[in-house]
Amino acid sequence: MANLEHLQILKGSVRIRKGPFGGESFPYFVKAWNQWREENPGIEPNLSEANLSGANLVAANLSKTDLSRALLSGDLRSLNLTGANLRGADLSGDLRGANLSRADLSGANLSHGNFSGADLSHSNLSRVNLSGSTLIGAIFDNARVEYTHFENVDLSNVKGIETTKHSGPSVIDIKTIYLSKGKIPAIFLRGAGVPDNFIVFMSSLVGASFEFYSCFISYSFKDQEFADRLFADLQTNGVRCWFAQHDMQAGKTVHEQIDTAIRLHERLLLIVSSASINSEWVKTEIAKARKREIKERKRVLFPIRLNISFDQLQEWECFDADRGKDSAREIREYYIPDFTGWKNHDKYQQEFKKLLRDLKKETTIAGAAEASGHELDE
Repeated sequence: MANLEHLQILKGSVRIRKGPFGGESFPYFVKAWNQWREENPGIEPNLSEANLSGANLVAANLSKTDLSRALLSGDLRSLNLTGANLRGADLSGDLRGANLSRADLSGANLSHGNFSGADLSHSNLSRVNLSGSTLIGAIFDNARVEYTHFENVDLSNVKGIETTKHSGPSVIDIKTIYLSKGKIPAIFLRGAGVPDNFIVFMSSLVGASFEFYSCFISYSFKDQEFADRLFADLQTNGVRCWFAQHDMQAGKTVHEQIDTAIRLHERLLLIVSSASINSEWVKTEIAKARKREIKERKRVLFPIRLNISFDQLQEWECFDADRGKDSAREIREYYIPDFTGWKNHDKYQQEFKKLLRDLKKETTIAGAAEASGHELDE
């Protein structure tokens, strides 16, 4: 229960006026309350279970206040709720520009509230109901979500949503997908428990075109550090991609998983390194990718050179028994980005930009080697 002294200070600090439906409501000024907070910095007010519905608390300082299970509605613009305890509270008012950073909102009802420009960074949003709320420009940096309800909300303009910490799945419905026009970071959707296959085709559901094709990165575990950087940079640049090793599931053979991966994704990024160049799985992936390229008459395979010399690449053989051809010779016709020395920032960026450009293209097999406009570099 609320501390009656604290509640009376809040109510007594301003003139009282009647609300539109009877009952008491707060007018437009909270100067006395804010002054009391400044004069008593060691007191953390207890307003738990208080009924503040219809309150006009514009710019009130309720930081570090216990508002658990409290009812807040009305004009709450620029309200300072930094570090407040709002567990189980009901906030359904106008909270534009409010500061809820580091607040504990677990189990709170924020449905149909206006949180445009509100700061919810580092807040606890576990089991929070955000259905129907307005989140234009809201800041979600490092907020924690778990079983959070994001139904019927536009998430396309939420800032820092890709940095949210997922302790469990959350609820995202088809209305949210459409309102957001599919512009929700894949890393957020994946953390919320949305299946990868749905994420891949989400943009097509709302009529948006893909800037990049989906990519499957295949690599040796010995090249994990490079693969991690490539994956992160591709995601940052809007490329939908998945790790080969991350997608491997128990109970399935490598051949089955490779076949599934190549069927589901438009591009196969194959990291050809000293650790992988002579492995059997590389031969399998190349064979399956080449088979699909021939069938669909478009480029699927995008090899990347890592820590192997030009001479090693030239001497490399990868015989495809089914086709009776050396696939390595065919692959060398493509421009192969050389990420050897990738820890050099400038060199890495130079090759990465070329790779990004090529991933955008729809290249036919007949013109695959020429379309990139490059020759093999020594």
